[in-house]
Amino acid sequence: MTASPNDPNHDPKGRISLHSHDRRVQVRVGDVLLADTRNAIELRETGYPPRLYLPREDVAMERLERTDTVTHCPFKGDASYFAVDHDGKTLPDAAWSYEAPFEAVAAIAGRLAFDTDKVEQRVLD
Repeated sequence: MTASPNDPNHDPKGRISLHSHDRRVQVRVGDVLLADTRNAIELRETGYPPRLYLPREDVAMERLERTDTVTHCPFKGDASYFAVDHDGKTLPDAAWSYEAPFEAVAAIAGRLAFDTDKVEQRVLD
């Protein structure tokens, strides 16, 4: 059963915060540039490392393929996942997106975050 975005038990206040991030962010797998932006949103969530959510227009979406994986966060909503193909290998669920997140985190809607254990993410000046 999916939680209602209006359910007060799922209010992320004090647990999740969003921050503008105007430094340059690049995401690579090997020598392939997957993303390059100065328009990221940093999501900080208690108990988790900060995650950068990048706008799709700054991501090489043709290199990503949606997978069947879906997860649910009681504070953000349902996430859809993407695989990255590189050098004949598939990196499953290397990125995710909240297509219709709860209202409190609506700013990340449609943006992508990357699993930094599977890809290299650099923050530059």
